[in-house]
Amino acid sequence: MSESERPAASLSRTLASLPPWARWLTVAAAWGMGMLAAGMLTVLMLVGLALAVAYPNLPEISGLLDYRPKLPMRVYSADGVLLGEFGEERRNFTPIAQVPKVMQQAVLAIEDARFYQHSGVDYKGVLRAGLAQFAESRSQGASTITMQVARNFYLSTEKTFTRKIYEVLLALKIESLLTKEQILEVYMNQIFLGQRAYGFAAASEIYFGKPLQDVTVAEAAMLAGLPKAPSAYNPITNPRRATVRQQYIIDRMLENGFITPQQHEAARSQPLKYRAPAEVAVHAEYVAEAARQMIFSQYGDEAYTRGLNVYLTLNSVEQMTAYRALRKGILDYERRQVYRGPEAYIDLPAEGKDIDARVAEALDEHPDNDELRAGVALEANPRKVVAVLQNGESVTVTGEGLKPVTSGLAAKGNPKTQIRRGAVIRLVKGPKGDWSITQLPEVEGAFVSLEPRTGAVRAMVGGFDYAKSKFNHVTQAWRQPGSSFKPFIYSAALEKGFTPATVINDAPLFFDAVTTGSQPWEPKNYDGTFDGPMSMRRGLAKSKNMISIRILQSITPAYAQEWVTRFGFEADKHPAFLTMALGAGAVTPLQMASAYGVFANGGYQINPYLISRITDSKGRTLNEAKLQSLDDNSRAIDARNAFVMNSLLQEVTRSGTAARAQGTLKRPDIYGKTGTTNDSMDAWFAGYQRNVVGVVWIGYDNPRKLGDRETGGGLSLPVWIDYMAQTLKGLPVQEPSAPEGLINLGGEWYYEEFTHGNGVSSLGLEDKMPAAPSEEEKKSILDLFKR
Repeated sequence: MSESERPAASLSRTLASLPPWARWLTVAAAWGMGMLAAGMLTVLMLVGLALAVAYPNLPEISGLLDYRPKLPMRVYSADGVLLGEFGEERRNFTPIAQVPKVMQQAVLAIEDARFYQHSGVDYKGVLRAGLAQFAESRSQGASTITMQVARNFYLSTEKTFTRKIYEVLLALKIESLLTKEQILEVYMNQIFLGQRAYGFAAASEIYFGKPLQDVTVAEAAMLAGLPKAPSAYNPITNPRRATVRQQYIIDRMLENGFITPQQHEAARSQPLKYRAPAEVAVHAEYVAEAARQMIFSQYGDEAYTRGLNVYLTLNSVEQMTAYRALRKGILDYERRQVYRGPEAYIDLPAEGKDIDARVAEALDEHPDNDELRAGVALEANPRKVVAVLQNGESVTVTGEGLKPVTSGLAAKGNPKTQIRRGAVIRLVKGPKGDWSITQLPEVEGAFVSLEPRTGAVRAMVGGFDYAKSKFNHVTQAWRQPGSSFKPFIYSAALEKGFTPATVINDAPLFFDAVTTGSQPWEPKNYDGTFDGPMSMRRGLAKSKNMISIRILQSITPAYAQEWVTRFGFEADKHPAFLTMALGAGAVTPLQMASAYGVFANGGYQINPYLISRITDSKGRTLNEAKLQSLDDNSRAIDARNAFVMNSLLQEVTRSGTAARAQGTLKRPDIYGKTGTTNDSMDAWFAGYQRNVVGVVWIGYDNPRKLGDRETGGGLSLPVWIDYMAQTLKGLPVQEPSAPEGLINLGGEWYYEEFTHGNGVSSLGLEDKMPAAPSEEEKKSILDLFKR
């Protein structure tokens, strides 16, 4: 018998010796094993065939080789303060070398502890997950970090066998082309972690309010728990569930030797402090939005994904000074208005323990507006109001703090405006800690300041509250400038022979329908009085309407219309009628700032600009603003004209309608003009110092009277002064020197060619002042008032 036959013979003898049932079972088992082996071979052949077909169809991974994540546009102030962020994804790309080891280790501990041992697919992990699923009838993840990168970049989220095959193949392909550090860098920056945060650097800022480099073991573990399910493990909305996962990750870090037992114990016991919805550091919402619009017009949708860094010309401190000054001016005006009533009424429970919850719920719909705190009145009478704020603080208002809402506390007042228990009201805390009740303003305002020699925007506040209205009044509001437009008429007159010493009659004027082309017009001065002959200097200082109209009538509206275009105004916005003398045209606050800048810089037209430079995500400069040259090409008016206008506008701030400016700021080198339109619908102040020009406007969006006694000097000038008090602090007094071609005679400035009687010496002196009323007329007037 041959050697090959011996095992077979032995097997036959063994089978023959078995009982029939055992012999049958043995044969069946052998047959089954044979079929299983054949089946496994078939499966392996099919898998091999699938791989051979799938691999050539894998997508190109060039996007990973040249990884360019979607990075939001960020807008910064000149001093590097973040003012705004625009884009669907909040991400701070961080090279892997700058990701702290503790963060990397926390991620590896929970997501892929054998990351540096496998080649893209962790076969031990797959086997372990399979056994766990078989034994425990539940899914256990086996995806490596490389597989997750493949899935997140190139595959859908559907759970199918085909997708898993592609995931494995892509992971192997990625590992063959990228280093482990490159793969981990992509993962750490690309993964979604909730709250619009992509990548761990952004998540660290959003959840903990700190740079990724500063996270502790406990914080890193909390962040590492987010990739599995960002919403379910959000530590702010689901703290219990998130903490359980965080503790598990800390344990895994210890098991893998990433931390010591001492670190493990400290991390498990560390209380975490999350970032609260903090106050905005710098209120520059309007200016950030203006920058966004400009960048979008240049880059389109790429503006929100390229990681552009946009640096503005304004300083964050000056911006906040302007913001606070404008809000204070508007709130001061609001205190003089009739109380319009509470914002809402709520039913308060009788039980004290339930009041806090009801107040918190109600005030969610009435959030605080910066310093204007929302509260619910618990007790209200004419002598005292007790209210609870959103944070649960109880405040008591008495005395002066109740004056703005006197009508709302009257016993027999209108029920619709009455402050009573359950009323939702607004409160503001004074500088001495005392509270007063106020209301959200209906009036709007704008502030803008520029560097007059370059056009750089130094501050821009487009309205009282960006959340209430995104309409930027600095750039979009076309309003009548009123008397603040008069300096441009005076400037035109200087070229026609007028001088500051020209005597002009402040006497009544009347224009019939033929003259006006529409209807009869009898203009008045603001105070309704006429002061007779006065110098042109005095006429501007006192803002006399009759003086301006006579000047414009003399030089002709057509000439003035052409002249004002030198300052950047549009001719069609200022029709060539005599009403131009009173500022009946249309301007924006930004236009006014640019125009006054011509006087401030010695006669050059400047174009305002907001963006100083743009860089890409790696800090490379893409665009940089070029400073304008103040040369003959940009000259708008003669240097002599600018100097004389400075002198006239300095008089306004010294002894005229804006005398409060020099009186408060205690310096002579400030210049400007108040402006109040017909029926007090717009209140302006435009003024400057050599280094900065600022313009303030206050009015209603739907024009209506601000009040009979509300003027530019009373409303807008205080805002300008508050801003300048901070901005000019420490700056030396700087007054311009007289250019060639000017002569000072008797303390007054003249163009050389208009001396010796060659200029306009007087105007309108032949017009008579109104005669004083006779005794009989006085008696009739008194009788009229008695009625």
